[in-house]
Amino acid sequence: MGGFIDMLPEDCLSTILSFTSPTDTFRSSMVSSTFHSAAESDVVWETFLPADYKDVLSMVVTPLAFTTKKELFLCLCNPVLIDGGKKSFKLEKLSGKISYMLSARELSISSQNDPMQWTWKSIPQSRFSEVAELRATSWLEIHGKIKTQILSPNTTYGAYLVMKISNRAYGLDSIPSEMSIEVGNKVYNGMTYLRHEDGKKQQMECLFYRNRTEVLRKRVVEGIERIPSEREDGWMEIELGEFFSGESYEEVKMSFMEVKGYQSKGGLILEGIEIRPKNDE
Repeated sequence: MGGFIDMLPEDCLSTILSFTSPTDTFRSSMVSSTFHSAAESDVVWETFLPADYKDVLSMVVTPLAFTTKKELFLCLCNPVLIDGGKKSFKLEKLSGKISYMLSARELSISSQNDPMQWTWKSIPQSRFSEVAELRATSWLEIHGKIKTQILSPNTTYGAYLVMKISNRAYGLDSIPSEMSIEVGNKVYNGMTYLRHEDGKKQQMECLFYRNRTEVLRKRVVEGIERIPSEREDGWMEIELGEFFSGESYEEVKMSFMEVKGYQSKGGLILEGIEIRPKNDE
């Protein structure tokens, strides 16, 4: 791509690139030296940053080192802790769309301040200073909320419970856990089993409690059954559901509950809830 394109003024090329995407700009920078120079412009990368990026920077726990808007964009493509370390913020590198993760401390958890039911501790595998480990409870409720105005508009988002199941876990898969996403007057329901990785233990529990499990399952609200999956960072995640972030401002309520089995359960290690664009996966 030479000739006419190379004859365009650099600021004109930068303006053109600002109407594309980060992916297109990265690719265009390899076309020619003229494009490369235009693709480095702050004019381009300012448009790929969120409109409220200065507010985000004011909440960053550890100040970021950057000299250009492109460097800032790339810094934000890695999770950064904000709001006293209770949340993390990230930009998706391909699209520039916004992701958030709410730490366990930012969530509403039933009996979270009762040391007999929950332990708050630091572990090296977490980006946050604390995670919550369930010791014992018969009533498990986890709720989170986020406002769509801090997310990317016109984007389908997924909400994911990020957790681990300890080797000492018990009672977590006796009955399906219920999940929901509520936006305005719309509610989307789902369910999941918090399966233990120990297949033999799980099989024995299923045989022993089969009849009781079938009775308990009938109490659960029907919905899409979700399966926990492993993340690249070593944690597990369960999709609570999805929602659309449009032009209007709404509050999204996310829930994970197991309150109908009444059996004791423990061993869930909760890092938080991640909200990220689904079309970037």
